[in-house]
Amino acid sequence: VQLQASGGGSAQAGGSLRLSCAASGSIFSINAMKWYRQPPGKQRELVAAITIGGSSNYANSVKGRFTISRDNAKNTVSLQMNSLKPEDTAVYYCNADLRPSYGFRGDYWGQGTLVTVSS
Repeated sequence: VQLQASGGGSAQAGGSLRLSCAASGSIFSINAMKWYRQPPGKQRELVAAITIGGSSNYANSVKGRFTISRDNAKNTVSLQMNSLKPEDTAVYYCNADLRPSYGFRGDYWGQGTLVTVSS
């Protein structure tokens, strides 16, 4: 089982980017899916989370600008990032509370994708 993130890159302040993350392998179920980020020189922080039923919550710093969504049939989660600010610059990681078909339920992480926002 692995999570593969994509969609990072560079944007101007005020611009938009969309991140995607796909879980692959032999998966029994996926519960919450999340996006974290780690700005340069800082700790990793939770950006957004979404339950299997579609309920979502966001860090105060991104509310109203970012939208998390998921496709349960495809085992994917996305993060639409609008009105980007330089302080959104970070490596973004997807995360899934996942139960593989063979094995134990646990936290799985994508490899991280860099988002750089210039002023």
